[in-house]
Amino acid sequence: MTYSGFELLAQTTAPAANRTLDMVLLVALIIGGLIAFILFIFLLQFLNLYIQAYTSNAKVGMLDMVGMKLRKVDIRSIVINRIRAVKAGMDIPTNALETHYLAGGRVSNVISAMIAARGAKIDLPWSTATAIDLAGRDILEAVHTSVNPKVIDCPAASSPRNTIDAVARDGIQLKVKARVTVRTNIARLVGGATEETIIARVGQGIVSTIGSAHDHKAVLENPDEISKTVMKSGLDAGSAFEILSIDIADVDVGENIGAQLQTAQANANKQMAQAEAEKRRALAVAQEQEFKAEEQKNQALVVLSQAEVPRAIAEAFRSGRLGVMDYYKLQNLQADTSMRGAIAGEGPVKNT
Repeated sequence: MTYSGFELLAQTTAPAANRTLDMVLLVALIIGGLIAFILFIFLLQFLNLYIQAYTSNAKVGMLDMVGMKLRKVDIRSIVINRIRAVKAGMDIPTNALETHYLAGGRVSNVISAMIAARGAKIDLPWSTATAIDLAGRDILEAVHTSVNPKVIDCPAASSPRNTIDAVARDGIQLKVKARVTVRTNIARLVGGATEETIIARVGQGIVSTIGSAHDHKAVLENPDEISKTVMKSGLDAGSAFEILSIDIADVDVGENIGAQLQTAQANANKQMAQAEAEKRRALAVAQEQEFKAEEQKNQALVVLSQAEVPRAIAEAFRSGRLGVMDYYKLQNLQADTSMRGAIAGEGPVKNT
């Protein structure tokens, strides 16, 4: 039996081609196996959570978990909180949980708050809870405060003053400490006033009530009147809380502010009177100096006038209007006047 050249070539190349094909298939199988193994290892990390969700009737798709992994979402937190929500009777979609997580919200806190609100028969929808959480408020604490009212010290422990000080109409200072029992108003939690506003409003109401009291004894006898008056003011309007009660914990008598003010006023009046007296004294001194200057001026005029007398006498002698006897009579008259002045203690009169 003879073979042609082509037949011999085909017989020799056929085994080589079969070996190459086998190698390609083997490599493909190995690569496929590696890919399948890697994929299995990758999906294995989700398998436990997937089974937990599936058995809890809170299904979360495997592809959803892969997507959350790629978006760097805490898969365990999303799955566990979805299971909690479903077990509590709330069907919250996985996408909503993931969206709130990506927005920076605290998913676990929101779910815990909604479960607590559901148990306390408080209407708290998902949209409201997430809005409160994203607003920076602690929604879980708000629900707890809504169920168990919270007591706020007034003034606050962190305040620089330990008491609220007010003055009655009789001028006596009273130092008051109060405790305000509040309950969270979830509907007004977003945009509502905080505890600081409640404390400020209560303090304002206490000061106003004491200030309108006739005297401090009436306040000491009926401190509950402060609570009643302040409660009627509607201090919780626009706030995130509902005021249940205002209790006066302590009332102490302080200083007599009225007496201090009267003393201060008296001192001020005294200083004003002293200033006015000093003003009048300075004016009198100035007038005295003016009078002395005027006296010196008049004395100078007298001296000038006296200097004219001898000249007038000499002129009278020359003109013959004055004789020698008349002059002597004038001298005698002046001497007699000086003597009388000396006897009377007025001092001698100078002869001209």
